[in-house]
Amino acid sequence: MDVITTHINADFDSLASMLAAKKLYPQAAMVFPGSQEKNLRDFFIQSTFYVFETERIKNIDLDKVRRLILVDTRQPGRIGKFAKLALRPGMEVHIFDHHPASPEDLRGKTEHVREVGATVTILTQILKEKKISLTPEEATVMALGLYEDTGSFTFSSTTVEDYEAAAFLLSQGANLNMVSNMITRELTSEQISLLNELIQTATRYVVKGLEIVMAKASSDKYVGDFALLVHKLRDMENIPVLFALAEMEDRIYFVARSNLDEVNVGEIAAAFGGGGHPTAASATIKGMNLPQVEEKLLNYLEGRIHPVKLARDLMSFPVKMVEATETIERAGELLTRYNINVLPVMEKGKVAGLISRQIIEKASFHGFKNSPVRDYMSSEFATVHPRTTLSKVQDLIVGNNQRFLPVLERDKLVGAITRTDLLRWLYISANRPPHAFVEQNLSMIQPRKKWILQLMEERLPPGVLTLLKSIGQKAEEMDSQVYAVGGFVRDLILRYENYDLDVVVEGDGIRLAQALAQEEKGAIQVHKKFGTATLVFPQGHRLDVATARLEYYDHPAALPRVEHSSIKLDLFRRDFTVNALAIHLQPRHFGELIDFFGGQKDIKERLIRVLHNLSFVEDPTRVFRALRFEQRIGFQIAKHTQMLMENAVRLELFSQLSDRRLFRELILCLTEDKPFTVIKRLSDYGILKIFHAKLKADRGVENLFQRLDSVLSWYNLLFTGERHEKWLVAFLGLVDHLSEKDIQELLNRLSLSEKFRTTFPQHRRMAIQVVEQLSRSSSPGRSDIYFLLHPLPTDFLLYAMGKTESEEVKKALSLYFTGLKPTRVSLGGQDLSRMGYTPGPIYAEIFQDLLRARLDGKLHSRQEEIEYVQQKFAKQDHPLRV
Repeated sequence: MDVITTHINADFDSLASMLAAKKLYPQAAMVFPGSQEKNLRDFFIQSTFYVFETERIKNIDLDKVRRLILVDTRQPGRIGKFAKLALRPGMEVHIFDHHPASPEDLRGKTEHVREVGATVTILTQILKEKKISLTPEEATVMALGLYEDTGSFTFSSTTVEDYEAAAFLLSQGANLNMVSNMITRELTSEQISLLNELIQTATRYVVKGLEIVMAKASSDKYVGDFALLVHKLRDMENIPVLFALAEMEDRIYFVARSNLDEVNVGEIAAAFGGGGHPTAASATIKGMNLPQVEEKLLNYLEGRIHPVKLARDLMSFPVKMVEATETIERAGELLTRYNINVLPVMEKGKVAGLISRQIIEKASFHGFKNSPVRDYMSSEFATVHPRTTLSKVQDLIVGNNQRFLPVLERDKLVGAITRTDLLRWLYISANRPPHAFVEQNLSMIQPRKKWILQLMEERLPPGVLTLLKSIGQKAEEMDSQVYAVGGFVRDLILRYENYDLDVVVEGDGIRLAQALAQEEKGAIQVHKKFGTATLVFPQGHRLDVATARLEYYDHPAALPRVEHSSIKLDLFRRDFTVNALAIHLQPRHFGELIDFFGGQKDIKERLIRVLHNLSFVEDPTRVFRALRFEQRIGFQIAKHTQMLMENAVRLELFSQLSDRRLFRELILCLTEDKPFTVIKRLSDYGILKIFHAKLKADRGVENLFQRLDSVLSWYNLLFTGERHEKWLVAFLGLVDHLSEKDIQELLNRLSLSEKFRTTFPQHRRMAIQVVEQLSRSSSPGRSDIYFLLHPLPTDFLLYAMGKTESEEVKKALSLYFTGLKPTRVSLGGQDLSRMGYTPGPIYAEIFQDLLRARLDGKLHSRQEEIEYVQQKFAKQDHPLRV
């Protein structure tokens, strides 16, 4: 017996290749080893133009298989039960695959392996050479696989052979309209995981004043369409220059994209043995790991990136100005005439100050229209030279909150840059301001140290304390420094229980983690992409290990560098001072608290404070984090941090965030123990309106959140084991007052999936209707309640329970969760078959009748169910009755 199979989670190329192989092996059975991807499953459901003669693996007698034909894979780990079959002595294996080779690959008696865009390309060429004709339907299915795996011939993996295969399939009658209608670009789970790693590791650098982004990911096995993932990341985050590195199997895949003339990624890729165009390029690198490639790339970029734009490229000129002796009224006329907000004030040919529309309006209101401008101008202000980098310009405008920046050359006013000019440039050139714009002399900051060993011995369980000492001892043996960091340190000082351990290593974090895993017999998961590892020990303790590594500047306007083995710089990247504390774990320093940025003082004063003025400029989502943190631990936001948050809102920095990032932040807010308090604070800062203009946090919304919180607390005490999404229940409460049109606008605004945008309003509408129906029913039966509520997901039923004020409705919903939903029928399909019923629609009718009787208390045992069925259905003259 011959069997044709492919990899688990089969895609269109898998199906197309199996179909093509069937033409070469007409007596073979086509068998999927496991599940198929969603788009392929949908295709099987929707397709009516071709009947696929596939067999289920459970119907195959594996002992009778003599030849195994593998298509679109040759890795035993991807073919399920067929792996043992492929390795069985005497098994004849034929392989057709287009993936790169790996050490685990199976070997076949016959192998057709080439790195083309799709496996079906290889098979199509064989069919063409053998002059085997295809029906139009077969050609169409094979074209589906070809078009999907080449991204409609847009992926860099596409070859001339793929085009030739397409031409042959068209000559055989392939229907491109059908291909266009059926193909979808949904990602596999492996691709989604890889894309998520790229998002999480994306790091921004500034080289010669130009922002670039580098993202890294890794996978134990090869994941296709990496270029597609890079495209998606660039589009999601609006990144002008992106370098993506993926470590898969024994090589590094390098993909680069650039929208800027200053960065020719084709030249850069060529240095790594690849090539491409100035805007798109790729390379495959062997013999190096991710950190080595990253370091080489950063060093190479410095010599290849052309100079960045300077202040003179952004400034406006000529500049409207006013003499210091002119009146306030005259200055106001100039502002109105030229529709500007700030004027430079000139005295003896030099800029003596600045005066804004706000100051002029206030002075006029108080009766000083005729006073000279000199009396009310701001005399303290920053200026720049035409050759000043735009990174420095941004630092001055955002960090100093200066709306208008004069550009001077030899003390002469030659131009001006406004906040609007800067925002326009930011919008065009990047998604958000980069980390590297922070220009601080960190070398001058010295840590405050304090011994907290006694606190550790008092607060930590013996097992945790012993583990920390073991970590320090192992690091000592490896000549590395190691520190406990993050929320664990903060909560220890606050006397809160938090045993999720995070440590930072000045050295090789992965090497230390591996040594600990071996010594402590812990399970380890390594993330090579950014030098981290996660360990779980037999005692249940979890440990995250990271290598200290951070970009920084030696001095203002310097090129960004990456410093390894620096706890100071690792802590500097944290969001707030209270999270930037570390405990030394080395034996000689064990228990020494290290505080570079005043975190101890802020914990004592219960304040949330950012580490520098551009914290929210670097990452506006820190505003959400500050508000969540404020409510979670009862701290207050420091005054200056509040001002920076208000500046972030005023500068509309949130508009630079992708819709998906905004939605993730909203989910985190709604997942808090008291989500309404965070929502209220978002409303106070004017951030809630970013999501939808009609969202609010008034007393009505607060009351609904309180009821929903009570419902969730009650439901959690039931210990049903059924999962529900707390954020979704809270989200329903947040949008409760919105119309369906407004809700649809919000869902579109957040770029949620089409499925969610469709099902959410439907389920919400059903939940509201359920409440109305139960309110109108005087005494609904138990089975009536069950069949009314069962179609709705748990989250929407909990929302309905919190929304209603009717005690009768609440009782009905409570009865459903506690008494009705767990109800099950004892009989199964095999029982009915033994009783003489042929499988068919009658089964559903019988089971529903049994369930209704069970719910209404008419049946209590299996025997009663049997008698009930025999009595009710025995005398029916049903065609399915034996």
